Order: sequence, then structure tokens, then C-alpha cells
Amino acid sequence: QVQLVESGGGLVQAGGSLRLSCAASGSRFALNVMGWYRQAPGKQRELVATITSGGRTNYVDSVKARFTISRDNAKNTVYLQMDSLKPEDTAVYYCYARPFGITNDFWGQGTQVTVSS
Repeated sequence: QVQLVESGGGLVQAGGSLRLSCAASGSRFALNVMGWYRQAPGKQRELVATITSGGRTNYVDSVKARFTISRDNAKNTVYLQMDSLKPEDTAVYYCYARPFGITNDFWGQGTQVTVSS
């Protein structure tokens, strides 16, 4: 079982920045993909960004050039630096991780990000 603990959400004005962190623990296997999803009220959960253990990244088009995902493999921690935030970025952000050799994804509890206009 993998436990994921997120931190760093909050309230920020449009144009501001926030940095989310997600620390993973308890995995018997090294973590392959880690990433972030988000869910806004009344909308489906959507992929924000992912990063592999080798550092390959993927972003949803709406956050490209504004968000940066990174990870520290030694600490089993993934980060999401969010700049130039917009009100439409308001959502609960969920961290996820998929260990090598396992098809299950593990999820954090979510952290609220609110961007005021």
C-alpha cells in the first residue's frame, strides 16, 4: 500500500503562484509514474501533469508554459510549481503514483487550490 500526502494548496489571486508537494511512502517497489490530476466543481477529474522516474513529463495543454512538474526520486516526492494562475485553475488537486510492476494507481486525499479574480 502506498500512502500519498499532499501539501501546498491554498488561496491565491490570479497571476500568482503556488507550489504543491506530494510525498509517497510505504511502497515496496520503486515508483514509476507520478503526477497530478484536478477536479473542479461539477466537472470530471482531469490529468494535469505526469512525470516518469526518468524525468519525462507530460502536461495538459491548458497548463503548458505555466505549470512545471518535477520529482525527487530519493525522497519519493513529486512537486507541481504553478505560475500565472487563473481562476479556471481552481480545483481540488490530487497526487497519484504508480509503482513499477503494479497496475494500480494510488491517490492522495487532495488539496484545494482556489484562484480569485
